[in-house]
Amino acid sequence: MNKLDNPLAQEFTLLSLLRFALPSIVMMLFMGLYTIVDTIFVSRLVNTNALSAINIVCPVINIIVGLASMIATGGNAIVARKMGANERKRANQDFTLLIIFGALLGLGITILGVLFIDKIIWGLGSSEILYPYCKSYLLVILIFTPASVLQVLFQNLIITAGKPTLGLMLSVGAGVINIVLDYIFMVTFKMGIAGSALGTGIGYLVPTVVGILIFLRGKGTLKFVKPILDIGVLVESSYNGFSEMVSQSSTAITTFLFNLIMMNLLGENGVAAITIIIYTQFMLTALYIGFSMGVAPIISYNYGAENYQRLKKIFKNCILFISIMSILVWLLSLFGGSSLISIFSPQDTEVYKITNNGFSIFKYSFLLCGFNIFSSAMFTALSNGKISAIISFLRTFVFIAVGLLILPTMLNVLGVWIAVPLAELLTLIISVIFILKYRVSISTK
Repeated sequence: MNKLDNPLAQEFTLLSLLRFALPSIVMMLFMGLYTIVDTIFVSRLVNTNALSAINIVCPVINIIVGLASMIATGGNAIVARKMGANERKRANQDFTLLIIFGALLGLGITILGVLFIDKIIWGLGSSEILYPYCKSYLLVILIFTPASVLQVLFQNLIITAGKPTLGLMLSVGAGVINIVLDYIFMVTFKMGIAGSALGTGIGYLVPTVVGILIFLRGKGTLKFVKPILDIGVLVESSYNGFSEMVSQSSTAITTFLFNLIMMNLLGENGVAAITIIIYTQFMLTALYIGFSMGVAPIISYNYGAENYQRLKKIFKNCILFISIMSILVWLLSLFGGSSLISIFSPQDTEVYKITNNGFSIFKYSFLLCGFNIFSSAMFTALSNGKISAIISFLRTFVFIAVGLLILPTMLNVLGVWIAVPLAELLTLIISVIFILKYRVSISTK
């Protein structure tokens, strides 16, 4: 198969690699942007307690995204690998099976979530003040869970189908609709935090509906066909993409720990501050996530084609790009951090002061996190879910959780802010060890 049959088959230079990944990068940056707009609307149009409530229920959203990403990235690697091996029919069958499974998974989460919503909210540590906001927001999000799951699947698989620009257009369209609906529901109809959730939910539907229609047309490298109920594909997808589930589940637990500790130390204002930092972090790290998502199909394809020399070249270009962007993102956080924070909360508020103090330390994590995000995504693309899961588990859970459980007891709030940069540093050491070991094994092939 040549590049006329599949864009993944071409010889990638740094420029062409960036050109292929650019739609994914822009897509993730835009997703980060409209996610921040969501929280800005909530903070400014409702209050910072409503902003805190979003972070209280955020672990549920993390679990939903984690399950969807597990199937999407793990299944994506399988589909891309089989396309690289020229097994087109089986790639389409697996693709269709993954979409059906994702829809059923989302429906199951909706039913269970709605049935146990009160227990979930109290279990996540909500206070009496935050409870009404939590329930209003979470109930709407749960209703739209099937669309949320399918959105993640289509965002990944549309790239594998060789249509990264389409994925970008869908994400931009969903984001614009989300922002517009946020304004309509929250300002015009005075729906408060529930209006924000409704705008987000409807935004999920855009890439889902368009994705279904596109793949039903039967054109391009991927299409809907009659699937084979192959449990092995689902198991392999779950195993290979388990690192994504680990990452999101770990984020859910660490978010819970952040909320619990900050609630004890600084109350609702502390939770609002950590919420602002978490969403700002997502915005600034979206570049790395988008780049890793964009190059993952290229890595999987060449791995399936056993083109190891090309893989080495792609890896070097990826590291060069991440090194340059890590410095630029850190500089942006250094000189623009205060401005970002002031968008959420005025500078004369207690929430702003807490957040600004924390961000002055937290920003050092941006020098390191890009390498760790790419390392995990790379091993997933290489169908090595075990190493990918280890990197994600250490980065998003073990090192942060240990830091949060130990450092605040010695350093109070300062310990909370140090936990993430320290976790990134320790994870980078582990990632480098795995990469060096992998390069040695590839050199023998």
